[in-house]
Amino acid sequence: MVYKFRIISDEVDDFLREIQIDSEASFYDLHEAILKSTGYKDDQMTSFFICDDDWEKETEITLEDMGSGSSEEDTYIMRETPLSELLEDEKQKMIYVFDPLAERVFFIELSEIITGKDLDKAVCSRKNGEAPQQIIDFDEQMNTNAALDLDENFYGDQDYDMEDFDPEGFDINEGSGNPYDEDKY
Repeated sequence: MVYKFRIISDEVDDFLREIQIDSEASFYDLHEAILKSTGYKDDQMTSFFICDDDWEKETEITLEDMGSGSSEEDTYIMRETPLSELLEDEKQKMIYVFDPLAERVFFIELSEIITGKDLDKAVCSRKNGEAPQQIIDFDEQMNTNAALDLDENFYGDQDYDMEDFDPEGFDINEGSGNPYDEDKY
């Protein structure tokens, strides 16, 4: 069988990739196909998450064995896990974390299962838009944020006047003297 995945980003509106890959290929093969289709380097600790219909993470497939220590929890490693082991239904949703430090992701849907066909290697069958930058440089982002114009009107009503504040409308001594003396704390 061939799985056809549709990949989108919430950062770039016109970004779309469709990747067709054999159902017996591993999650690592899909990972490599995504990197190739986006031009990303293979230098991040990426992960896939199988999701429910509301994109809530359920099962993680990691690039490397993270040695969680807990033998009760199944661990899946990309190189060792065939796609067909965890994916069997059309419209199945996944998240691919490509920038783990900033928790940036692609949204992936198994858009079609093509039976009676096999593929030797993954194929990017559709490519629209530019991929978002692979990793965000935090220093660069802080410099960008610092350049925002944060004048006195930034927090809201520029017509606010401190003279309009009525401190007598607030009784800050209401209740017992120290709120932390009560038994409920």
